[in-house]
Formats: sequence, C-alpha cells, structure tokens
Amino acid sequence: MFRRAGYPPKAHALRIAVRCFAAEKYQLAVIGGGPAGYVAAIKAAQLGLKTVCIEKRGTLGGTCLNVGCIPSKALLNATHKYHELKHGHMAKLGINADNVSIDLPKMMKAKDKAVTGLTKGIEGLLKKNKVAYVKGRGEFVTATTLNATDDQGNVTEIEAEHSLICTGSEASTLPASMGLPVDEKIVVTSTGALSLSEVPKKMVVIGGGVIGMELGSVWGALGAEVTVVEFMDRICPGLDSEVGMAFHKVMQKQGLSILTSTKVTKGEVHSSGATVHIESLKDGSTQALDCDVVLMCVGRRPFTQGLGLEKLGIPINKFGQIEVDSHNGFRTAQHPNIMAVGDVIPGPMLAHKAEEEAIMAVELLAKAPRPDHMNYDAIPGVVYTHPEVAQVGKTEDELKAAGVKYKKGVFPFMANSRARANDDADGLVKVLVDENDKIMGAHIMGPSAGDLIQSFVMGMEYGACSEDIARTCHAHPTHSEASKEACLAAHFKPIHM
Repeated sequence: MFRRAGYPPKAHALRIAVRCFAAEKYQLAVIGGGPAGYVAAIKAAQLGLKTVCIEKRGTLGGTCLNVGCIPSKALLNATHKYHELKHGHMAKLGINADNVSIDLPKMMKAKDKAVTGLTKGIEGLLKKNKVAYVKGRGEFVTATTLNATDDQGNVTEIEAEHSLICTGSEASTLPASMGLPVDEKIVVTSTGALSLSEVPKKMVVIGGGVIGMELGSVWGALGAEVTVVEFMDRICPGLDSEVGMAFHKVMQKQGLSILTSTKVTKGEVHSSGATVHIESLKDGSTQALDCDVVLMCVGRRPFTQGLGLEKLGIPINKFGQIEVDSHNGFRTAQHPNIMAVGDVIPGPMLAHKAEEEAIMAVELLAKAPRPDHMNYDAIPGVVYTHPEVAQVGKTEDELKAAGVKYKKGVFPFMANSRARANDDADGLVKVLVDENDKIMGAHIMGPSAGDLIQSFVMGMEYGACSEDIARTCHAHPTHSEASKEACLAAHFKPIHM
C-alpha cells in the first residue's frame, strides 16, 4: 500500500507516493545506533528479547564512531607520528628522515577506512545477534508505536512493548547574532574539523575543553598556528587543577597559544577566512584574531528533537535533557516502558558512560541479576592528546571544597624507567585517598594515561585502598609502575623517588 505517511489522503498530495511498511512487533525498540544504542540492542538480543535498532544516519556507531571519538583518535595518532619525525624527536633516537611531508588526502583516507571498517563490523554484530536494523528517523506515535522514516520518505511502522532512547548529542554553536555561522568550511564544528581539505595557516579554537584541545592538537601538529580561546580560567576546567596546570604547560610547549579567562564578543566571516573578536575577562583588553578556520568547541547538546516526546507528555529540562529514574532502569516517569540513556539524560557526555547505562537498562528490563544502580564516581574521562590525560573520581579541588580529609601520592613519569627509556617522560600519576586509605580519585598525565587509569577505575569500583594497588606486582619496566609508586606515596613512601 502506498500513502503519504502521517497525513490523511488529500487530492493535491496523492502524487507524493511513499511506501509504508506494515508494523512489526518487538519487545524492545532502541532509537539510535551509537555506542549506547547498538550495545543495548545486542545485549537485549543476547538476553532473549526480540529487538530492533533504529538509526537515521545510515551507518551505525553514532557520532562517536562516524564523526567523533574514532576518527579524531586516528588523526591524533597520525599527526603525532608526523610531529615526532618533523621536529627531530626521532632523530634524537638515531632515526633520520629527510624531507618529511604530509599527504593530507591519504591521511584522511586512512581515517575513513578505519571508520568504515568499524561501522560495517557493528552491522555484522547486529546481524549475528539477530537484531533487526531499520534505517530511518525514529518518532513516537504512541507510547508503544513508532514510525521510522528514511531519507526517501519511506515509513516503517514499529510496535514495541518497551523503547530505549539513545539518540546522543550534537555540537552546540554560538548564537547567530555573534556573526560566526557554522558552514563546516570556514567556521566548523568537530565534524568539519575532521575533514578539512588543507592545513589552515591559522586556526582559532573557541573552547578549550577536551574536544577543542584534541582537535587543536591535531592541526597544530600539522603546522597550523593554533590559538585556543577559553572563557574559564583554565583549559579543561573539569581536570584536577594540579594536573590541569601541567597539561596547560605541555600544550603551550607544543606550540598552542592558549588564552584563558577570555570571551568571544563577535566575529565576521569573509571569503578567505574569519575574524574573531575577543575580550579579556581580567583587564577588559580586546583583540581581533584573523584566521583561516574557526573551530567551534563550545560544548554539546542532547539530540531529542523529532522524537515526538511532546505528544507523550515527556518533558525536556532546561538543559535539553530527558529526566529519568537512574535507580529504576532509566525509565521516564510519564511512561515507564520508555527509557533513555547516554547524552540525552543528565551526566557526563561520554560514550563509555552511555554504554554502561544501556547495559544496565536492558539487564534490568530482562530481569537479569545485577545491581540496580551505577557508580558514577567510577567513570573515567580521558583527553587523547599527547601526552594523554585521564582521571576518575574526585579531584583534589572537590575534596578541599567538601572539607574531606585526604592524603595524596604523586609520582612523576620522569622517575619511571620505561618513560625515560622511551624519552617520553612528561607528566605524573596522582592518587587521592581518604583517612582509611580508600581511593577517592586518581589523575594521570603521561604516556598511555587512558589505559593506565583503568586499574584505578577497577579499584574504585570494588572499594580498593592505595595499599591494595601498591602491594600488587606490576611488570617491569612498564608505565604502570608509576601508578604503583603513586599508591606507595599515598600509603607510605615511594621507592624510586
């Protein structure tokens, strides 16, 4: 049957023929095929639920895999290798290379190959686990029925006992009145910054958070003159201040110009680039920054438009988030059969946080044995620059503000044999413990920080003390010995310092 989906037939509309497929019935409909969505769909199918995953992009993996975490890490890896060759680091190790240059199209092709391979892999996993995959934009008709409309206007009707919203987030931008409209060519978000056709001579990064520092680092390593403009008094304000200060110095050492306590007042876009006007929050001084590319990294906002939530009476809070009960399977109060996880609900916008929430929601739905809550203090965060920065739990600033008595252990990578042998010794490991030696937080800047943080994550999840890690045998020589030494410092005294 052909009809214009969602509308009664009208004489003037009959020429617009759109295919509407008969409703299929499922126990769970997952809206969104990103890290939360595809993981939820696979887990649900493994637990015996008849499941469908609805994704509008046309490829699975969400922002993270397609235009976020994965492509940015591919570029960070490639550009770091180039930077080491170009600026003599490899020469110090006796590895000489003349006329080092970049082939940007080839670099982008390698990045795209990694993305394509992984997205196809996820599609294969859905098929392997017998998850139905529907390409289209999901929208609620009722609390138990949805329409998925593809790019051609074809509508697939879906009936589901339960639905899980995993639609993620999108890049925020400055108000249009400020004169910097995003075109993904001159004024770009993280999406456009991953696909520039040439290395800009000058780039202004608005926002010195995780995304801004990572992508600023990419283009800085390739030779762009990068200026980071940050409204707060330090970059990546969520970092422990001691580690954050060390990170700031390293990024400046690598050539990034960083202006903190500075706001953007307006901008102009012209044929050859843009001008960004800034003002210091310290002394009111102003400056105009001319550049080829403006990278907009002013945060992300939940993607909830077009879901039809207003028809169901499910409200959106002032931050654009869906409020759920995180102690009751992430269910909405208005319709307990509709759940939401990830970037669309309160909490840090992290792919791994979204995945864990998705697993929890599905396991509780399927009545699988598990705790009915998540430990949000044990969710790590990582900045994938070089060196990497990673943290979990409380910062020293938070413990001081809360009046919590604590001890800390700090160990520099300069005293770690593996880091010294690799001539890659910037950074430190810092662990914070309470009066009973229980680990409250851990903060690392250095090589493989994103991997090293995991021992602290596991320790915090299971209530470990610094002595537990300090007394655990660590292979020698490894970077992980710095974690052991920091725990020795917190518990008693380090050996190698």
